[in-house]
Amino acid sequence: MLWAAAGVVALGFFIALELAARRYGLPGPITTQAQEVVLAPKSGFLLYAGMALMMVVLTWRERFIATGVAIGIDVVFVLVRWVLDVKVTEGHPFGNGALWVMLGCAVIAVTRRTGRERALLLKGVGLGLLLVAGRKTGDTWLLITSKTRPAVLDQYLATADHALGDPSWLVGRIVKATGPIGSHVLDYVYIQLAVAAVIVTIYQLRHVAVERRFPRHHLVRTFLVIGLVGPGIYMIFPVVGPIFAYGPGATGTGGVEWAVANLWPHTPPPIAVPHPMPYDQITPRNCMPSLHTAWATAIFIHSRKGPRILRFAGAFWLVATLGATLGFGYHYGVDLLAGVVFALTIEAALRSLAYGWDRSGIQLVAHGATVFAALLVAYRCLPVEMAKHPWVFGPLLLLAMGSVVHRYARTTKLWEGKAVPAPLPEPQPELV
Repeated sequence: MLWAAAGVVALGFFIALELAARRYGLPGPITTQAQEVVLAPKSGFLLYAGMALMMVVLTWRERFIATGVAIGIDVVFVLVRWVLDVKVTEGHPFGNGALWVMLGCAVIAVTRRTGRERALLLKGVGLGLLLVAGRKTGDTWLLITSKTRPAVLDQYLATADHALGDPSWLVGRIVKATGPIGSHVLDYVYIQLAVAAVIVTIYQLRHVAVERRFPRHHLVRTFLVIGLVGPGIYMIFPVVGPIFAYGPGATGTGGVEWAVANLWPHTPPPIAVPHPMPYDQITPRNCMPSLHTAWATAIFIHSRKGPRILRFAGAFWLVATLGATLGFGYHYGVDLLAGVVFALTIEAALRSLAYGWDRSGIQLVAHGATVFAALLVAYRCLPVEMAKHPWVFGPLLLLAMGSVVHRYARTTKLWEGKAVPAPLPEPQPELV
């Protein structure tokens, strides 16, 4: 019943976003996902990552068959496009096969499986499709933010960012100094964040095919909730980022006519009284909070229980994502602080929901939500004071974020300490 209710809510949400996108004359998440059954998918890697998630419920024999079928279907699509002289100008030439396999497994679950096996396979298919649908939903959300929020609040964040030493300007200069190699590495880390999440999730779900059940809590839950709730904050605090508001735009030319001045990354903006500024209706307002930071934080948290190489990869992905968000001018430093607090609050709420609410869990979620709200209010109401007194507000901002990190670490350690030990064997009576 819980899974059915969640499915109904998700379907209603997707339909609402579809209607909202249609209002602006563009396809929504349902249409774009349906198009990828035949057309070149926007992200072939993501579709195969979704199929990999689905395959955690399959046996090794079924996994080899599913992978072979997906690759075979993609080869057929490539040959058909080549024969018909259809050029792939947008998206990837592969990925349709993975989507076909996931849809085929859903049909098999309904027609050939029964009882618990049907439910398990449908959960696996739903997990894979939700990862892909989350990407489509995010694209639609970004479209809505650009259409419904003509004014942005970048000047407030740029002013408040003086309290942290303008880290986007500093890291931006460092990334430019590294040349194309550093930029390419950070760009790959930035755009393949979902693939990193899939790797960690597959490790967490490695026993599903044997135990025939999913664990109570895993990374995909946190990933999806962050992507669902985060864009709502975009609507409250619309921000385009320093490369758009204070630079040439991501393509090098697009944002000049809307920018305050072409300052990023060499000249930090002067301290001035901020005010909302108009911006185009194309650029997403997707900075506050930094969801890439939130997702990378979630990957880092969930990789801590893995082997050394997975822990190293989780730490690397977090550091590289922070460097990319700042170094490419996509975020201000204050966005990243809010993103960390946002991720820890969501993670604490989901863990409490999975294992039961207790006093420590409630206090942790309340603490995180309070700090997050306080950060937003401070960025909006006290940016000039923060810029004029960086040695006061800078440490306070870091202390606020650190308090949530510390409380999360302490609370999760307490939760793990409450694990019930295995019962000792009863003493056997001695033989006389």
